[in-house]
Amino acid sequence: MREEFIIKVLDRASEFISECQIMKLKAILEEELYKYDLQPATTELVPINSMPEKIMLFLASKKLDGRAVSTLETYKRYLIQFSQFIQKEPSDITTMDIRMYLATFTKNNVKNSTLATVIYVLKSFFGWLHAEEYITRNPMAKIQATKKERNLRKALTHEELEMLRMACKTDRERAMLEFLYSTGCRLDEVVKLNKDDISWNDDSIKVLGKGRKERIVYLNAKAKVHVWRYISSRKDENEALFVSSKQPYGRIGKRGIEKIISALGKRAGLKQDVFPHLIRHTTATHMLQSGASLAEVQEYLGHDSPVTTQIYAKLDRESIRISHKKHLAG
Repeated sequence: MREEFIIKVLDRASEFISECQIMKLKAILEEELYKYDLQPATTELVPINSMPEKIMLFLASKKLDGRAVSTLETYKRYLIQFSQFIQKEPSDITTMDIRMYLATFTKNNVKNSTLATVIYVLKSFFGWLHAEEYITRNPMAKIQATKKERNLRKALTHEELEMLRMACKTDRERAMLEFLYSTGCRLDEVVKLNKDDISWNDDSIKVLGKGRKERIVYLNAKAKVHVWRYISSRKDENEALFVSSKQPYGRIGKRGIEKIISALGKRAGLKQDVFPHLIRHTTATHMLQSGASLAEVQEYLGHDSPVTTQIYAKLDRESIRISHKKHLAG
């Protein structure tokens, strides 16, 4: 009950105080409430299903852990669907209940990737319930994860990247493209950045990534020149690194950046769709092709596991052919 109370308080407080203050408040609450045993006031005469409340607490907990808004929305959507299908108390749900639910996806010919996401969400939810001692056994323990089909987009070649550069018409477009390529940042990370986050002395930027993990990324020579030119040309006082092109010059969101990068791809005449994550993929691939180690790329991109980096920065056949020719020419 104590942990539940802290989660609820921090979730509400996160709407108007900073992340640093949230962490301090969490420490204070844990220290002070350690002395007390909390019990909820009993006002209900009829027992109610506690699943909606547990879902809310789970989402609040993951929000405090630094999960992205899009991730929280995915959790919420699938957990609400699950609770509407099962309609049981969390402690009463069995492995068979879950198998029956998952079977509905198979019957409806749902993509393997969707099923894998549902299983991942349920494993995360029931694992949390078990860790927080809301349930005595985890019904997801015997459910095997489903492998997703991975349709990896081929990274842009250096020639294609140059075509994108030539397609830029404004300082903002060029600065955005060079920034994405040089830093390899996730879209969500770019949106949150401010102009003052750039240290021009050593061309570094401190990025707050997934799970509130900090890492340092850098501007190469081209990125430094074009980002500086873009910032210098702006007439607004907004602290955001990238802003809209029209008044009131607000911080540009994810969809805005996606539209700009997509339009560049079409204007450049590239056959494949171009989007921010493809630029990140290109950064990783070019780093590996230039001799960077897997560990270096993993650290730069902010991946928790080298397995992710191996998949994300997979070398194409042409790279292997060139490497073979270089090292086994004779």
